[in-house]
Amino acid sequence: MKYYLAAALALGFVAVPLGAEASETIAVLDVHHAGCALRGPIVKRTLEHVKGVKVVRVEQVNGDADVTAMVTFDDTVTNVAALVTATTNAGFPADVATAN
Repeated sequence: MKYYLAAALALGFVAVPLGAEASETIAVLDVHHAGCALRGPIVKRTLEHVKGVKVVRVEQVNGDADVTAMVTFDDTVTNVAALVTATTNAGFPADVATAN
């Protein structure tokens, strides 16, 4: 009987993390008022500080353009609205990028 109980507990510890696995989502944001080469890193750091964010990649065509931020995040912890709020509060309003 002890062996069955130990086996059931061990299986429970393995099965629980599998069901609670996080779902990663990628959001692409157009970040405005970041038309300076020094502002891209500020936007990146701002997004990295949002809880649940895993990876941030910021691209800027040239030093005078707005930036595009590609953010990979755990959608059980945060959402796109929180990412937009973070950049907006830092002085860089953003919206979800649209396909052109």
